[in-house]
Amino acid sequence: MGLPKERHNGYSQAEQKGSFIRDLNAENISSGIIASTLVMTGPALIILQAASAGGFTDQQTINWMFAVYFFGGVYSILMPILYRIPITGGHSITGAAFLATVTAQYSYPELIGGYVMSGLLIFLVGISGLFTKIIGWVPKEVIASMLGGLVAGYVVKLVPAIQEMPVVGGAALASFLLFTRYVKKFPPVLAAVAAAFAALFLTADVHPAKEIAYFLPSLQMPEFSWMGIVTIALPLAMLILSNDAAPGIGALESEDFKPPIRKIVSSSGVFSVITSFFGGQCANIAGMMSAICAGLDSGPREKRYMGAVVSGVITIVFGIFAWKIVPFIQSLPQAFVSLLAGFALIGVLHSSLQTGFSGNRYRLSALAAFIVTLSGVSFLHISAPVWGLVAGAVLARTVERQLDSLSEK
Repeated sequence: MGLPKERHNGYSQAEQKGSFIRDLNAENISSGIIASTLVMTGPALIILQAASAGGFTDQQTINWMFAVYFFGGVYSILMPILYRIPITGGHSITGAAFLATVTAQYSYPELIGGYVMSGLLIFLVGISGLFTKIIGWVPKEVIASMLGGLVAGYVVKLVPAIQEMPVVGGAALASFLLFTRYVKKFPPVLAAVAAAFAALFLTADVHPAKEIAYFLPSLQMPEFSWMGIVTIALPLAMLILSNDAAPGIGALESEDFKPPIRKIVSSSGVFSVITSFFGGQCANIAGMMSAICAGLDSGPREKRYMGAVVSGVITIVFGIFAWKIVPFIQSLPQAFVSLLAGFALIGVLHSSLQTGFSGNRYRLSALAAFIVTLSGVSFLHISAPVWGLVAGAVLARTVERQLDSLSEK
């Protein structure tokens, strides 16, 4: 794992000239819409599942939705404008999936305290690099396998969801497969989501179960504990760094941009701390969204940053209207929510398993992390993903390190 090496300098002064309006075009607008839709579908549903598991009130749930989308959107506007690079902001879908396993085990203030500390840890990575050494102690195969075990439970629910809603599930599955095979430029996940909603509206009468009065988002008071740091902040920070920051920066570099890595990571930490005081777990560079906005389909290279800006504007609007959106999403059938969450995480599961098990070096460690996480067992108020990381890391640094030493002799 680990973040890419620091590379300096963004665009030249000549490349930075030109108005924002002139840099807008059909390609980067389209990429911005696709990127924002990606973060507003599956991830939003997973947040609501995590909030439900933790017994959150309506106000706490809406605060969470507002915080991650509003501040993620602000990040997605400020960073591209400052550096003229498509640094696209959002929040961590894997972080939300992780929190679904711990929200029931902690009080709301303890969760907020964990979010704050997670943001501070990410900030420390950006300004000092010290934490990357801690992350480096856990092989990337173990982290990837833990993530695979974390999201596998969501993806597996696709099967009973399709059985329960065959028309809706069949339409979504067919769209996903057709777009995977024939339409390379459009994310198959979005095609599946669009087909699922279309089929649902044609076959069912969906109305918000309740009306929630508008209220201003409020500051949330954190409560700090060592247990919260170990079991919430540390795993959350590692997931954000390994599954959002590193892929996002890597996607930018693969398109020959020169991202200011330390500033991207440290600003992700700062925005995550701010977001946590409003009830959200993070606001940071988003890996998949940055890849979409940085790609060739976003038009001329020097104008691609506007795709991230467009995504940020749409995401902010989504966050502002969370008080209207949350009741609608809560009114959706549970099988439908499981269906969308499963499709949203298929790509994450595939890449995680590929990273975790494609090599030969840490096969036992990766398998242990995957199985322990998948078990969902909580012990000593510590969730299964944390135990999965511990089991995998210990095996990697003891048993499998000894096996490597023996094979070299």
